[in-house]
Amino acid sequence: MSQGIEFNRLMMDMKAMQMDAMSKPKSTAAVPEVAGSSFSDMLGQAINKVNDTQQASSQLANAFEIGKSGVDLTDVMISSQKASVSFQALTQVRNKLVQAYQDIMQMPV
Repeated sequence: MSQGIEFNRLMMDMKAMQMDAMSKPKSTAAVPEVAGSSFSDMLGQAINKVNDTQQASSQLANAFEIGKSGVDLTDVMISSQKASVSFQALTQVRNKLVQAYQDIMQMPV
């Protein structure tokens, strides 16, 4: 008989929760955007930064080639290597993003 009492109590608790849930107004507002930059903004900024590094390296190399004073070979080489490393890192990020996209698309639904 105690199981019947527990069952009745459980049913009463569930009805109370149902009534409570139905009495609360439903929020239909969209999820608010988080203040800050989105992933696409961050990725765009990274691409622009790599592009700027590449252009600065190219300008420095051109200045050295035409013999501008104050341009040292070590500065040119360091700038060139920075541009190369940043481009390689961006390429690896792109590869990881493509791989993640492919993994998601191959997931069974």
